[in-house]
Amino acid sequence: MLKDAWALAIEALSWIELQRLGERLALTKAAKQLQIKDRKAIGLAHRLVFETLRRRNTIDSLLNQVLAARSLSDFKSRVQAFLRLYAYQVLFEGARCEEAVSMARTGRSILGWHELNNVEEAMGRILRAQLNDVLKGTVDEGRVALQTYNPTWFAKYCYKMFGRSEALKFLQSVSESPPTYIRINTIKGSEKECLRALSQEGVMTEKEPLLKHTYRLLRSRKPLAQTNSFRAGSLYVQDKASCLAVEVANPKPGDVILDVCAAPGAKTTYMAQLMKNLGAIYSIDYSRRRMSAWKHEMKRMGVENTQPVIVDAQKPLPVDVEADLVILDPPCTSTGAFGKTPSAKWRLSKQSVFNMAKMQWNMLNNCAEKVKTDGHLVYSTCSISLEENEMLLERFLKWNMNFRLVDAVPRIGLPGLRGQDLCQRLYPHLHHCNGFFVAKMMKKDD
Repeated sequence: MLKDAWALAIEALSWIELQRLGERLALTKAAKQLQIKDRKAIGLAHRLVFETLRRRNTIDSLLNQVLAARSLSDFKSRVQAFLRLYAYQVLFEGARCEEAVSMARTGRSILGWHELNNVEEAMGRILRAQLNDVLKGTVDEGRVALQTYNPTWFAKYCYKMFGRSEALKFLQSVSESPPTYIRINTIKGSEKECLRALSQEGVMTEKEPLLKHTYRLLRSRKPLAQTNSFRAGSLYVQDKASCLAVEVANPKPGDVILDVCAAPGAKTTYMAQLMKNLGAIYSIDYSRRRMSAWKHEMKRMGVENTQPVIVDAQKPLPVDVEADLVILDPPCTSTGAFGKTPSAKWRLSKQSVFNMAKMQWNMLNNCAEKVKTDGHLVYSTCSISLEENEMLLERFLKWNMNFRLVDAVPRIGLPGLRGQDLCQRLYPHLHHCNGFFVAKMMKKDD
């Protein structure tokens, strides 16, 4: 089992490095490639990959120190992956000498003896290394970036945005896994019945105040995806910030709705639930792979009032409707969700924020064209950057005078920044979920 877990983790980290895949997709791809089906091995590999990626900058800094005249980038991607996993186990899980020997033996059996010959000495130095060695000579933002496992550019951005004290709290929390939340699906039965069935399967939850059907997971005897309740569609694993966006949108039975960037379907299924499967939801996404997952979720959750539309929302939307509601959750830098997708932070730069904002601007204007008079447009991201949120809306409202902000309720977060008090912001260190932004606008006559 241990060898399979390490082989899977090495392969997944290599896919992430070479093809910029997300963690979950890389693990799925690697498990299929290596034909590994052992759930314990997959579970261990999942933990190793996520926890190593969370700390990648600090791990890489130390590895580059102990590799002396060489650097980590001089080695093949699978050797890099092994060294990162090995360093994580030694530095953060306290692996001892005999455990390190076992890991080295496992690495040789997976990669071959010749592949690790050039790093044998470095592996010994890793055993003697201290994390404080990485911090020597670093200035404040660089030191904080290494201590909180975040990119230096992002630490500097947060200092400027929040001030040092609050930035430290945020940076620490964004590198930790947020709690897991589930949403009870009342399409499949009463909330009380669904909760009773979950309890019988050993799933303990706590109601999230102010949200209708959202619960925080306290403990579970087995992974949620393996429960009968999950297979029956009685629950959806969905962050409470995402649930909030749907409740802010407030879809009604009979509404005509455009759900833009809809896959894999968290918001679509919740809107259908609140609409009691009445009305129409046009779910728009550019990715055929993601829309395949969307179709599976619609079936599992018992949703009947949706229609998929595969198109890039940066282009005019080919749906001839005037919508009561358009909800846009566009691609973003995910700077509020690094705890959930740690690989994302190492793919980004400060320029990424501006690139995403440009894409979001195109999508937002295309969505605005489909909102009927007195209809609503809801915009949300799991980014905390100003450029992707308040600054984008300032520009949009200036160019679209027939739209105005309305109160984003229910309110469980903080007011938006730059005077946009009607919007909401959520932060991991304050609200125990992904960092998030949501705004609601109404369209009036020109």
